[in-house]
Amino acid sequence: MALTVACFSAATLHAAEIEGVAFADRYEWQGTQLRLNGVGLLRYRIVIKGYVAALYLGEQVAADQVLDRVPRRLEIEYFWSIPADAFSEAMFEGIARNVDAKTLRRLREPMQRFSALYEDVEPGDRYALTYIPGVGTELALNGERKGMVEGNEFSAALFSIWLGERAFDAALRERLLAEG
Repeated sequence: MALTVACFSAATLHAAEIEGVAFADRYEWQGTQLRLNGVGLLRYRIVIKGYVAALYLGEQVAADQVLDRVPRRLEIEYFWSIPADAFSEAMFEGIARNVDAKTLRRLREPMQRFSALYEDVEPGDRYALTYIPGVGTELALNGERKGMVEGNEFSAALFSIWLGERAFDAALRERLLAEG
């Protein structure tokens, strides 16, 4: 936990609240400033609330640059218990939906390393995926760092699950990318 506190600091004011879940307006990661861009709710079958998410982008980064080599963070707070293997399966399927076969083969090893970081979650748990160019994509659960995988290509593919042209949920993508 001490490492996490040293790496991340949240502003004390909440910039957004959705479904009773608050998200800070800014995050700092080892000197990189990230600002809240958008928040959204994922629903299954119209009535079942799955999770809420918030997208943070680096200063001066526009939403249309979100999968470029730019700082970004996605926080997701869950309303249901989900086993670790379900995250892995969804990640592999989501990336496969958003990249070509050649890229998918190149990403197999980093996908396996990232998949090994997932843990079961309970309602109220929060995953954060943070990408810093030249450093990698970090996975944290409830503020505790689980590990990091290097590479912009992997990060862009991972974030494309929520933010790509063939995102898992188009309405959530739209809300996350809606600046302000």
